[in-house]
Amino acid sequence: MLKLVVLLAVGAAPLVGQQSLIDEGFSHFYNLEYDQAIAVFEKAITQNPALPDLHNHLAQTLIFREMFRNGALESELVSGNNSFLRRPKLNPTPELEKRILDEIARAMALSEVRLKQNPNDTGAMYAEGIAYGLRSNYYWVVKKAWHDSLRDANAARRLHNRITELEPKNVDARLVQGLHDYIVGSLPLGYKMLGFMIGIHGDKDKGIRTVQNVARYGNLNRVDAEILLCALYRRENQPKQAVPLVQELIGRYPRNYLLRLELGQMYSQSGDGAHGLQALQEVALMKERHAPGFERLPWEKIYYQQGSIQFWYNDLDHSLENMKKVAASAASDDLDLNTGVQAYLRMGQIYDMKHRRGEAIEAYKKAIAYAPEAEAAQESKKYLSAPYRRM
Repeated sequence: MLKLVVLLAVGAAPLVGQQSLIDEGFSHFYNLEYDQAIAVFEKAITQNPALPDLHNHLAQTLIFREMFRNGALESELVSGNNSFLRRPKLNPTPELEKRILDEIARAMALSEVRLKQNPNDTGAMYAEGIAYGLRSNYYWVVKKAWHDSLRDANAARRLHNRITELEPKNVDARLVQGLHDYIVGSLPLGYKMLGFMIGIHGDKDKGIRTVQNVARYGNLNRVDAEILLCALYRRENQPKQAVPLVQELIGRYPRNYLLRLELGQMYSQSGDGAHGLQALQEVALMKERHAPGFERLPWEKIYYQQGSIQFWYNDLDHSLENMKKVAASAASDDLDLNTGVQAYLRMGQIYDMKHRRGEAIEAYKKAIAYAPEAEAAQESKKYLSAPYRRM
């Protein structure tokens, strides 16, 4: 999904009469059925409004739905050479932003009530830590407010560190620590200093080891750790390690088409373009057969992924054909800006490789006009003055 979105689904302690709703909500969540997940979590809240975890679940699902609509859950955004800091900024409506932050604030307030009664209530610490983590991620992804984000990240980490002190065998509480270690350890030095200032020094390798441990031994956060680990392996150019994890997740969440698209990219990045294209052909067949969940997948997403693999394996004619299909639908509301701008960039690069400079410049200009703030648009500007050359 799945690039490293610094957001994770978060488990809650089992609650009699509620766990079936929580399980149902997360089944929808992991299958990209966010509207259904929101409805289930709202129902759970009406039954038990004082449980902070439920407000976290709802806030997180609202954020993920917005990211999904904007194409921000797809791996092109944050894997490979892309920087965390270049991720496109989301623009939720003021009403949605208020609702998200209100749910997070509610989770914090409810957790604080319990902690005042019992300072060692690890369930309340966990929920409050997740709430701070969600708000940190919201500030990071949506507001681009680095200081606010890192401050909340530190609060989340501090709470979950306390849990592991009280419950050394609580593996789930270590996921936040692992995530923050990896992120801060991956930042450029200037931004990394912000983490140092609030006590998060960052260590990529340590972060990965922690996430691996949660994926292996966790309970509430095992699935989240597996998803995050896939993104980390890909970002660290270890896609072969991610393939079996993605395959397992596909079996568990068959309506999540992003997992299948990701599998194709994993194969491709590991040097197996044939299996990458085969994985995407399977996606196309599921789309044609109206498999559950795949009716939501625009054909252009498939064309783009196929064209991307063909591009990197020098099948330029077929890649250009697929990218033209994507560009033809660039004005459609069904196509997110990221896919459209990437397609124009790839077209320009292909034209440059074919020594068709005039057509390349035209494609780059379309990329810039289509989504001026996107990283692909910024990259396109470079090629207006100097043709693209593959290294």
